[in-house]
Amino acid sequence: METFKKLKEFYWPYKRFFFLSLLSLFFVTIITVAYPIVVQIAIDDVIKEKNYGLVPILCLSFIGLMIVKSVATFFHQFLGDYFGISAVFSLRDALYKKLQRLSFHYYDNAKTGDLMSRLTADVELFRFFLSFGFSELIRILLLVLSSLSVMLYFSVPLALATMASMPFLIVLVMKFDKKVHPAFRQIRKSFGRLNTRVQENISGMNTVKSLSKEDFEIGRFSDKGDDYRQHYLNTATIWSKYFPLMEFMGNVSVVVLLAFGGYLYMNGSISLGAIIAYFNLIWYLVGPLMNFGFVVNMFSQSKASGERLLEILESDDEIKETTSPVKAEDVKGHVAFKDVTLTYVEDDDEALKDVTFDAPPGKTIGLIGATGSGKTSITQLITRFYEPEQGEVLLDGHSVSEYSLKEMRKHIGFVLQEPFLFSTSIKDNIAYGNPEASMDEIIDAAKRAQAHDFIMEMPKGYDTLLGERGMGLSGGQKQRISIARAILVNPKVLVLDDATSAVDMETEFKIQKALKEVMKGRTTFIIAHRISSLKHADEILVLEDGKIVERGQHEELLDNGGPYQRIYDIQYQDKEAILGKNKQHA
Repeated sequence: METFKKLKEFYWPYKRFFFLSLLSLFFVTIITVAYPIVVQIAIDDVIKEKNYGLVPILCLSFIGLMIVKSVATFFHQFLGDYFGISAVFSLRDALYKKLQRLSFHYYDNAKTGDLMSRLTADVELFRFFLSFGFSELIRILLLVLSSLSVMLYFSVPLALATMASMPFLIVLVMKFDKKVHPAFRQIRKSFGRLNTRVQENISGMNTVKSLSKEDFEIGRFSDKGDDYRQHYLNTATIWSKYFPLMEFMGNVSVVVLLAFGGYLYMNGSISLGAIIAYFNLIWYLVGPLMNFGFVVNMFSQSKASGERLLEILESDDEIKETTSPVKAEDVKGHVAFKDVTLTYVEDDDEALKDVTFDAPPGKTIGLIGATGSGKTSITQLITRFYEPEQGEVLLDGHSVSEYSLKEMRKHIGFVLQEPFLFSTSIKDNIAYGNPEASMDEIIDAAKRAQAHDFIMEMPKGYDTLLGERGMGLSGGQKQRISIARAILVNPKVLVLDDATSAVDMETEFKIQKALKEVMKGRTTFIIAHRISSLKHADEILVLEDGKIVERGQHEELLDNGGPYQRIYDIQYQDKEAILGKNKQHA
């Protein structure tokens, strides 16, 4: 029960619904056990004694019991479901909040399909046990105890005889639990892997089709599906092995009842009505104990699901909030790195090595280098997406760890290399970081990002609904909407992570012209592969293998003849050769 104890905070606030459900269940169980007593009275006192005057009383009593039982059953089921649904609402809400708070490092290792499986299938399995499983355990206990009490009342020797096989049944149930729980945990894991396979395939459908890898993907899905099937078959094997044994032990009790009960009846130690009532009661006793295997089955599934949910809830928040944050209301945007070293994975190569630079307010810093040189890592440390192993990242003279994450990030605008748009209107996408912005402000931001014209050409303009991940827009259009979104936040620090990589040269020129006005008074970091995108920066940092190997302005770096010069030559030598040929022809 350790898993359920750890998750107690989510269901215990709704305990009153659970206990009211149990109270209703108590009436249901007592009335259920009363049925065999009515049968015993009907046989021994009415039929045997020919006392037919009791028939109306018995009929009315039986109808009354059924009415009470029906009402009690309604409240038991409704309140039980209300308890489970309410608890899981809180649990799912906590899981989603936790996922919002977890660091980028967590998502570097997580699988989207597996996380979706946990928030849907695992949560639902846990809910089902809360709504039904807990109360079923109580129902079994109440039914066994009340049935046993009536059996002892009718005949102590017969009750003890029929109970002789019960310890063996309990041992079988305990062994079943030890076998079935690990099996169900494997099922949940394999289901998560299957979900991940589907999610990745759908997300990468363009790549799959462009490379004609449909058959390959079908094979990979079949492998994951077969793994899931095999784990389910293993569980079915365990169930098939133990359930017949449990049923056999229950039937042994019936055989004892028929043999020993018949002997007692012939000796006059028990009445015929009691024997028949006993036959019903024995199944009230054996049935729940056999059903206990099903409850154990359900418990094992919900426990396995609960453990997977706890893995999320108990994941370490690597980025800790400070208890006494520095006020971030008057941020000017002065960014400084002091001997910063960053490693994404322990014992792996360093992404950044002893990086030091100063970016005063309003200055533009260009970052250039080969893929994997550390450009994006620098900007992710500014927003504290990751923590450096060594050194310090400062914002206005304070370590970024001294600020409230939420308040600090309000002052930092990001335009990512791969823009993400939500399945909502263009207007809502632009206003995502500033939902209180007016329509005039949204349009102004779109115009600055050179997005207004193509937006107005769409069927509903700014109210046009976008497909998943901005489906229906070109890469350049997505980036311009992403730029407009960053502009609308009005940040003190603006990060452009290769923000114009997916637009043509003419559009890039227009965007850069607009951004020059936007960048005034803001500290701007431009990550680019094109020198044309950052040659006007106040300082350009050239990175190689996580180190700053050159720094300076465009002309200065060209004169140095270093790595920057080599990048320039690669990008412009073909262009200059073409221009030279054109001059010769002229």
